[in-house]
Amino acid sequence: MEASAPQPAPKKIAIFGVGLIGGSLALCWKGKPGYRVVGHSVNASSVEKYVSLGVVDEGTTSLAEAAADADFIFLCVPVGRLGDYIDELAKLPLKPGCILTDVGSTKASVVAHAERLGLKDAVFIGGHPMAGSERSGVEAASADLFENAYYVLTPTAATPPEAIAELEELLRWTRAKVVMTDADNHDGIVGAISHLPHIIAVALVNQVAGYNETDDLYRRLAAGGFRDITRIASSDPKIWRDILVNNKRVLLQLMNDWRGEMDRFTALLEAEDGEGIERRFREANEFRSQLPERRKGMITSLHECYVNVPDQPGVVGRIATELGQARINLSNLHIIESREDVPGVLRLSFRQQEDLDRAVELIRTMNYEVYF
Repeated sequence: MEASAPQPAPKKIAIFGVGLIGGSLALCWKGKPGYRVVGHSVNASSVEKYVSLGVVDEGTTSLAEAAADADFIFLCVPVGRLGDYIDELAKLPLKPGCILTDVGSTKASVVAHAERLGLKDAVFIGGHPMAGSERSGVEAASADLFENAYYVLTPTAATPPEAIAELEELLRWTRAKVVMTDADNHDGIVGAISHLPHIIAVALVNQVAGYNETDDLYRRLAAGGFRDITRIASSDPKIWRDILVNNKRVLLQLMNDWRGEMDRFTALLEAEDGEGIERRFREANEFRSQLPERRKGMITSLHECYVNVPDQPGVVGRIATELGQARINLSNLHIIESREDVPGVLRLSFRQQEDLDRAVELIRTMNYEVYF
C-alpha cells in the first residue's frame, strides 16, 4: 500500500491580548482545519481563562513562546501599547514571512513605527476591524462579531502583495468585508466618524453636568433621548485617551472644522434664518438616509425597546427565559424605576436589529406593552 503524504503542520496564529476583539478573532479560527491558535497575556490567570473558555488552543505568559514559529501575529492590545509590543517582537527571531498585524483604531502612528523599526523577517500590515460590542472582555467574544463589518487593512507601497493576499485569505474566516486604504486616509475617516463623535459626546455631557451643579433638574430630565445619543461618552477613559493622543493631528483639524460648523449655526440663529436652519437639517437628513443601516460599524448600533411590566414576582425572569428559549440574543437588561402610571419598565438591548424585531414580536404575544 502506498504511504500517504505527510500532512502540513497547521499554521500558527498568535494573539496578544485575547479580549473582545482578540478573542473574537481567535474563535473565527479555533477548531478550523489547518490552524492552531495561541493566546498570550502577561497575567497567568488571564491565560487560564482563555484556555478554559475554549477561545484558544493554547495559552502562555511568554511573549517569545507565543511568537515562536508563528505564521501570523495579531496585536490586540491597547493602542498606547502597540509600539512597545512591536519593539519586543523585533528583538525575537520571528519565522521568515511571518505576518504581523494589529487591530488598533489609529493606523498612521503604528505603521510609521513599524517602518522605522524595520522588521527583519516579518511583514507588518496595519489592520482595523470596525466592529465592537456594548460588552467587553473575552467573555463577550463571539465568532460572529465581524460578520457584515468592514475590516480595514493599511499596507504600504513596500508591502509584498503575497503577504496582503495571505492575510486577506485568513480574514475570510471572519466573514468581514476587507477593504484597503493607506494609514493616513484611514485615520482621517475614522477620526470623523468615530473619534470626533466621542469627543463631542463627552463635551456635551460635561457641559450639561456643569449646568446640573446649580439645578438638579438637568440630570432628572436628561433621561431617554439625551442619555441615548450621548451613550458613547461612557466609553473606557484610558482606551480613548490613547486613541485620541495617537490621532492628535487629524483630530485637531476635525475639531477646527467642527467649530466652523457651530459658527455657521450660530450665524443662522443670530440672523433668525429659519430657511437656513431648515436647509441644514434637510441636507443632513439626505446624507444620513444614504448611510448603510444593516452593516456593523465602530459605534455599536442601539437596538433597544421598553416593556411595561406589572409589579409581580417572576415577570423579569419569565421574559428573559422566553427570549433565551427562542434563541434571541439579549445583550443587556435594565430595570428602570417605577413610574406613577406603570409599576415597572424594562429596557432591553440587543446587538442586532433582527434580534430586536423577534423579541418585540415574542413579548407582544405574552401580552406585554412594548414601545421604543
